[in-house]
Amino acid sequence: MSTEQIILILVSVVTAATPLAFAAFGELVTERAGVLNLGVEGMMLLGAVIGFAVAKDSGSLAFGFFCGMLGGMGMALIFAVLTQHLQTNQVATGLALTLFGAGLSAFIGKPYVGMSLTGLTPITIPYLSDIPVLGPLLFHYDLVVYGSFVLLFALIWFFKSSRWGLIVRAVGESPVSAHAIGYPVIRIRYFAILFGGAMSGIAGAYLSLVVTPMWVEGMTAGRGWIALALVVFATWKPMRVMVGAYLFGGVTVMQFYGQGLGIHVSSQILSMLPYIVTIVVLVLISRNPKTILLNQPMSLGVSFYPRS
Repeated sequence: MSTEQIILILVSVVTAATPLAFAAFGELVTERAGVLNLGVEGMMLLGAVIGFAVAKDSGSLAFGFFCGMLGGMGMALIFAVLTQHLQTNQVATGLALTLFGAGLSAFIGKPYVGMSLTGLTPITIPYLSDIPVLGPLLFHYDLVVYGSFVLLFALIWFFKSSRWGLIVRAVGESPVSAHAIGYPVIRIRYFAILFGGAMSGIAGAYLSLVVTPMWVEGMTAGRGWIALALVVFATWKPMRVMVGAYLFGGVTVMQFYGQGLGIHVSSQILSMLPYIVTIVVLVLISRNPKTILLNQPMSLGVSFYPRS
């Protein structure tokens, strides 16, 4: 392969990994607060269709991203009300949210099927973007890609060094104890759930506005489930989430470049690769339960209702 081909593949990996990273970061914060939201796929779908529809009608990609984020937050708010106030089962509610998001996004997006728009253009950084090889590889991406790294370091600082990050972790470990010393557990969980919805909405909007700037029904293609698996794979640590996102992004890109690189494998097998890798990773992690138990929030998926 030529240098240009290698650079093209690596840039494609970055593009494929970015929505996974955003969705997984959102779910990471949600789960650190002790809430398991399996509705990531549905929130991404709604973020994708709303982001595309708004950007197409308004002509503003930034407004499209903003409304896509609000769409994800709206879905998350439904989940929060059901699980935090009505005390519904988190697993069943998350699955219902995914099904609801799939149907609602198909309904909203019906008039936009087949339409396309011009996606985000990469930012050219003076001098740095002109460096041979490293320039296009490191300094020629859109704002959302750079934003994913800003979010990574912000989350690392948030959970390790900030007071509120420690409070979120405390709520995820023992909501009863956090409530006993005066912290508003339900309110904190609401904020964590809404943050997760916002990040899923941005991830979905990135798919419809950058990765493939058009709306196609079901265009997330299981990425929400991969983001959920990423959080477990990363043992609830932000840096490992980013590494995992790029690993799975690389596997996703292989299905597009595999045959072009001379890998003589059926296209159907290549399309299955991201999901096969997801299953294999989860099986390998599950062989050592201590790895999960030592890092998983103790109250993950456990409902809490303050008695006083």
